Amino acid sequence: MSAIYILWLRQLKRYFRSRARMIGSLGQPVMFLIALGFGFGPIFEKAGGGDYIQFLAPGVIAMGILFTAMFMGIEIIWDKQFGFLKETLVAPVSRMSIMIGRTLGGATVALAQGVIVFLIAWAIGFRPSFAMIFVAFIFMFLIAMLFTGIGTAIASVMDDMQGFPLVTNFLVMPLFFLSGSLFPLAGLPPAIEVIARLDPLSYGIDGLRGALVPGSIHFGFLFDFGVLGVITLIVLGIGAYLFSKIEI
Repeated sequence: MSAIYILWLRQLKRYFRSRARMIGSLGQPVMFLIALGFGFGPIFEKAGGGDYIQFLAPGVIAMGILFTAMFMGIEIIWDKQFGFLKETLVAPVSRMSIMIGRTLGGATVALAQGVIVFLIAWAIGFRPSFAMIFVAFIFMFLIAMLFTGIGTAIASVMDDMQGFPLVTNFLVMPLFFLSGSLFPLAGLPPAIEVIARLDPLSYGIDGLRGALVPGSIHFGFLFDFGVLGVITLIVLGIGAYLFSKIEI
């Protein structure tokens, strides 16, 4: 347990010491909020969709979480190249504890990033309901755990630090754009609807949006939580297995 806590704390310190990294990771979510929120807002409203900022903000909050969570995996490659991971793995601590500590640390950082994006969205006009804010945080944390696990799994089988962002972007961008983060899931063409249902992020964003914007839930809270929770456990299991196979 102490090893998990130490690794969790190390992840937090490493991230929050880098102010440039924190500020830089906010650029894309803020751009989406302002450019899309105000740019497409009048069109969305004329189409009968209501206030687009209210619809868009939960998706952008999830975006801030998933990009931060995924790129936490690059620290594994960094530690491989500079020897810190070897020092960690030879310690009298199980690899499972090491993986759990790193994953929890990465997920906590990603969750904090999501909270910052939430506050920025609130400052520019997003008005959420706070009645189910605890449910919203549960979905935010599940999204963070899921994509930290994916980042860990990918980084565990890679040694190329330059190739990691390319692989993750190839995976993350389709997951984000086809998740219903930018458009409603109701009334989609059949092919896109099937893809959206296969996208695990769809259930995280749907649950998050339903908690923050009453009446906007599409699948249902229990279904969203069940699907996202099961997929997260599967991904964490795969990540743990691949991490345990890292050669030192």
